[in-house]
Amino acid sequence: MSEEHAPLPPARPPRYKLAVITWLGVYPILTATLALLGPLMETWPLPLRTLLVTLLLVPLLVYVVFPFLNRAFRGWLFA
Repeated sequence: MSEEHAPLPPARPPRYKLAVITWLGVYPILTATLALLGPLMETWPLPLRTLLVTLLLVPLLVYVVFPFLNRAFRGWLFA
């Protein structure tokens, strides 16, 4: 009788490494967004400002920045 083994799930990097990569992605984009749009939004209520910033930040991080950072730091993340 042949034993079938389920493939092993991919290894996950330690949380502290994911936190570092997240910070490396969020900080420059958030800083640039606030530098560019901050003066335009200074009279807006805080919830509206954070709504706009997060609507720009999250998709950019998920689809552009995190894939790039994961490729760039693959050796360190999965060491």
